[in-house]
Amino acid sequence: MPAISPSAPSASAQPVQRILTGITTSGTPHLGNYAGALRPAIEASLRADAESFYFLADYHALIKTNDPARVQRSTLEIAATWLAAGLDTDRVWFYRQSDIPEITELTWLLTCVAGKGLLNRAHAYKAAVDKNTADGEDPDAGVNMGLFMYPVLMAADILMFKAHSVPVGRDQIQHIEMARDIAARFNHLYGEHFVLPEAAIDESVATLPGLDGRKMSKSYDNTIPLFAPAAELKKLIFSIVTDSKLPGEPKETEGSALFQLYQAFATPEETETMRAAFAGGIAWGEAKQVLFERIDRAVAPMRARYEELIAQPALIEARLREGAEKARAIATPFLTELRHAVGLRRLDTAVEARAGVKAKAGALPLFKQYREADGRFYFKLVDGHGHLILQSVGFDSPKGAGQTIARLKQGEAMMSGAADVVLDGAVVGTLADGRDQAAYAAAIAELAAA
Repeated sequence: MPAISPSAPSASAQPVQRILTGITTSGTPHLGNYAGALRPAIEASLRADAESFYFLADYHALIKTNDPARVQRSTLEIAATWLAAGLDTDRVWFYRQSDIPEITELTWLLTCVAGKGLLNRAHAYKAAVDKNTADGEDPDAGVNMGLFMYPVLMAADILMFKAHSVPVGRDQIQHIEMARDIAARFNHLYGEHFVLPEAAIDESVATLPGLDGRKMSKSYDNTIPLFAPAAELKKLIFSIVTDSKLPGEPKETEGSALFQLYQAFATPEETETMRAAFAGGIAWGEAKQVLFERIDRAVAPMRARYEELIAQPALIEARLREGAEKARAIATPFLTELRHAVGLRRLDTAVEARAGVKAKAGALPLFKQYREADGRFYFKLVDGHGHLILQSVGFDSPKGAGQTIARLKQGEAMMSGAADVVLDGAVVGTLADGRDQAAYAAAIAELAAA
């Protein structure tokens, strides 16, 4: 993929695939952040068939901490970590969330279509309510609206840049599903503006364990800082919790935090050697020494570069501002489009009516995808005046509905009888009353020509 200049991005360009990843700036990067997010993201940034968007989620940090110095320091540390790990900012969009004001405005537009019932089901909010209830407190005690609205802000992060793929851990899948729901609702009301994102999970590193065997997380205070000095790194690794098996006794790799950490940094050949050592009864002290040496060998060159960068905050600030300029080249015109869609328009422009009233000349047919109260996903094809041409059957997932739309646009469907549209022998939609096969075929041809 060629280097991207600040003027290269276009709001109308359709990339093969867009990948988006964000890290909250509320703590020091740890091994889990690197193996689970940074390393695969940097590898993905080298793909020729993708565009990569990586951001520092400093607005999200305000939900977790009220310490301004911590947010600033964490932003510096995480930005330096990305760069030290090898991110080429000329190839990607690398920016600070708070430098893109369009994201907060989009958050409000999405808030106005997001159902409260949907947000009530968010895992973090439900966990807070459940804890309060168990403690005999008011269900919403200590819950701020930042925590409650977190999924909407995350949806804005993703939808602003029309990301197709969002690498996340399993605990974040729900947020991607909620972003899809919110986007589908907006598209249903105002036309097809948003791409419905998909969660991408690397099973081998999605839940990297910490010192106590639980998921490595600042919340559990069980992390190993990515760029800890070698002596501290060794001390932390030797404090990893293991079982009581003695040297010479075979040890299980399944469920072993030590083995999983080693696997995340080792080659397949090294991993198999360690697996054999476990079966052969390697002593825990020896296994920890091998783990320390393997991780230190991987991070030492990055640690040196990190220390150079952390001493040059002005350089990092300049990189982030350049990235914001590139990101806003996409965000600003897209938000203008969205403002127009919802009716936030100049008063001296022509008033445009809702669907069903005469549309402006040249308007194209449109597929509208949405979710109904039955929990299933539907779409409809309307003409340029908003009049119904085709109504779909229900689908179990938005992905199924979207894939069907894509095939219909390619002209793959057949007609059964006078009104049914068929794919692979199954009816996927029915023509509206008064519409015939010629009207449907004309609409598809018009979309193909466009």
